[in-house]
Amino acid sequence: MIGLVLKGDQQAYAGLVDRYQHFVFTLALKYLGSREDAEEVSQDVFVKAYRSLADFRGSSKFSTWLYTITYNTSVTWLRKKKVETLPMDEERTFARVEGQVSSLRADKVEEKSRHEMVNRAIRMLSADDANLLTLFYKGEQSLEEIGRILGLEPNNVKVKLHRARQRLKEKMELHFAEEVRTLQD
Repeated sequence: MIGLVLKGDQQAYAGLVDRYQHFVFTLALKYLGSREDAEEVSQDVFVKAYRSLADFRGSSKFSTWLYTITYNTSVTWLRKKKVETLPMDEERTFARVEGQVSSLRADKVEEKSRHEMVNRAIRMLSADDANLLTLFYKGEQSLEEIGRILGLEPNNVKVKLHRARQRLKEKMELHFAEEVRTLQD
C-alpha cells in the first residue's frame, strides 16, 4: 500500500488513514488528555506521515513508525502549550470514582477502578516513566520498538522499564494503599 501512495495514489493513503486513525487518535489522547488537542495532533501526524513517507524504510512495522511520529508530535504540542502538571487532588479523585461506582455493574466497576487507579498513578510519574509505561503496556510496543522510538538500546529500555515499574509500584502503595490491599485480598 505504501508503494502505491509513493506513486501518487491518494486513495491508498486514504486507506492508510482509515486503518490507523483510531490508533493515532488514541495515542495522542493518552499523551495530551484533550479530545480537541488529540484531533488536531492526529491531523498533524497524518500530514507529517504523508510528507515523510518516502523516508519509511520498512525496517520496523509501519505502526511503530507512525507511533514515533505521534509521540514526537504530541511532545512538541505539549511543549508549545507549556502544559503544567498539577498535583492531584486525592479527595476529588476518590469522590469522582465513588460517583462512577454507583452507576456501573460491580464487575465492571472493579475493572474500571483498577485501570483508573493505575492511570492516575502513571500520571504521578515523570514524563519519561509515564511515556515508557504507556508505550509498553498501552501501545503494546516491544522493547526493540520502544528503543527505536526513543533512540535507546533495547537493554537500556528494559532497565528503564523495570525502574519505571518500581516507581509506579511505590506511587500506588503510597497513594492507593487501601485499594492495593483490597485488590490483593
